[in-house]
Parts: sequence; structure tokens; C-alpha cells
Amino acid sequence: MKLFVGLGNPGPKYERNRHNIGFMALDQIAGDHGFSPWKSKFQALICEGVLGGEKVLLLKPQTFMNLSGQSVGEAMRFYKLTPADVVVLHDELDLAPGKARIKQGGGHAGHNGLRSIHSHIGADYGRVRLGIGHPGHKDAVAGYVLRDFPKADEGWLDDLMRGISDGAAELAKGDGGKFMNAVALRVAPPRSSNSTPKAEAKADKAAKEEPAPDTRSPLEKLMDKFK
Repeated sequence: MKLFVGLGNPGPKYERNRHNIGFMALDQIAGDHGFSPWKSKFQALICEGVLGGEKVLLLKPQTFMNLSGQSVGEAMRFYKLTPADVVVLHDELDLAPGKARIKQGGGHAGHNGLRSIHSHIGADYGRVRLGIGHPGHKDAVAGYVLRDFPKADEGWLDDLMRGISDGAAELAKGDGGKFMNAVALRVAPPRSSNSTPKAEAKADKAAKEEPAPDTRSPLEKLMDKFK
């Protein structure tokens, strides 16, 4: 079993906050992949489903961010999981908005939710770091993460959430490369080279320069040689 943990703060007041992007990602996965209804357990909202042949539990701690580890630790003990079975999806100030990165183990970089999880289960769990950008000064961080995403961010935010959902099965199977490819296809979809104006102009030019087919009969071709 895999445990996907989304970080955020409970209640409608915080629902669209930058700090709640982890909750948003789990909501997208649950909705797209037919997970069970959310229910209260382990001081959290949880639901279950299957991704890539793996049973997966989605968990949104309801303890507020600073105490997230209590809920994660409780669920881990109940299901007899190890930190290697856990993936935490969280907001990341040090990544540009719309960027995502995966990481196994490491420090908490001052993130209060991760700090709490570290204290309860150690540092050896997986993370999906979801970029929200930095306000520019450390004194502005608290206000920044607790403000809603502006309308201008809705486009990339929707793409990022869909990409995470697209790659969720690969994440459950532990294939970080394929997961990141799925995210990239949503966030920065590749263009067909033939769809660009430059490529179309090049193709038109080549078509114009291509000689017309020779429709002469063999006898006409032979006679032309002696002209």
C-alpha cells in the first residue's frame, strides 16, 4: 500500500490558499481515478483507491499544517507502513509557479508541515514539491502562502493538477521519471513541428521548389536527347 499525503490547512477559509496546493492535488487524483468518498480517520480526511495496480490511501491532515505529522504517523502505524511507502505533496517556495519536482528524503527547508512529519516518521519519505514561487522577502512568506491563488494563476494551476493526476499511477509504482513526463505533457505540451508558422512556410517553399513529375513517354524522352 502507498500513502499519498497532501499538505494544507482544513476548512473553506484556506481552501484556495497557496499553502493548500497539496490538498488540491489529492482532490484531483481522487476525482479523476474513482476513489472512495472522503471520510474522517487518523485526524485526517482519507479515501482509498487503486493506481497502477497499487492500493493507495490519500490523506489530508486536519490538524493544521504545523501538526501534520501526527496524522501521518497514526496512519502509518495503523497500516504498518514504512517511510518509503509515503509520498508527501506540498507547496514549494523555491520553485517557480507551475514547476514540480520529486525528491526522496532530505531536509524540510523550513516548511512547517514537513518539519512536523520529520519529527514523527523521520526524513526518508518521498516528496512531490509543487512550485508556488517566492514573494521575494522572507518576512512576506507567511502572508503569501496563506493568500488564495490569484485568477491569473488558474491556468497553470489547472494544468499542474491534471498533470499530477495523469502521472499518479506512475508515482504509485515508484517511477519518478514517467510521473514527471506526465506532468510535463500537461504543463508544457510539445508542439508538432508542422503546426508552427515557420515550419509551414518551409514546407510550402519545398513544395514550390519540387520539380513537376515527368509525364513524357520513354520514346519522347529518347527523342529529346537528340534535340
